[in-house]
Amino acid sequence: MDKQLIISISREYGSGGHIIAQDLAERFGIELVDNSLLSKIAEEGEISVHEIAKFDERPKRPFITRTVRGYTNSPAQNIAEMQFDYLKKLAASGQSFVVVGRCSDDVLKDYKCCVSIFIMADMPHKVQHIMGKFEMNKEEAEALIKKKNAKRKEYHNRYCTGKWGDSRNYEMCISSSSLGYEKTADIIEAYVKERYEKL
Repeated sequence: MDKQLIISISREYGSGGHIIAQDLAERFGIELVDNSLLSKIAEEGEISVHEIAKFDERPKRPFITRTVRGYTNSPAQNIAEMQFDYLKKLAASGQSFVVVGRCSDDVLKDYKCCVSIFIMADMPHKVQHIMGKFEMNKEEAEALIKKKNAKRKEYHNRYCTGKWGDSRNYEMCISSSSLGYEKTADIIEAYVKERYEKL
């Protein structure tokens, strides 16, 4: 690619956002940055990836953590900030990539080449997806979706100025329910290409 392109994918749990992000990365021929980011951070910091994975995309707990002179004893906040720093370095290097979650819509908002997308889906669609993925019944899938989305919202809103899922914070909000993952990726691809031409 002649110019840098960053596609930030925020998503509801069960919406197929990660699948769509993978598809977009392949279509544009650029790197996908997702939870694999933890391995890179662990390698750089000589930390166990299994240890930091426990705190991935989790907000710090204000009543059991302390911050003194800018230093915190919250592993969740430390891991979050390490991921944010890594994304900023990656963006500053001029590399093009698709990033899933990690508050990237807010962390990278100063980059004009960053296109922020929020992917959602209706509950029946999300339930079907999660039931098939984890062999759960409907009630289990619905409970897991609500739990995961509550955590994503809490995490995002803890570290970002804008609210998770608020359409004003994204260039595009799109539901994967109506057209399915591939057609949804088609629409996002078309938008990103138009946007890329104007960079």
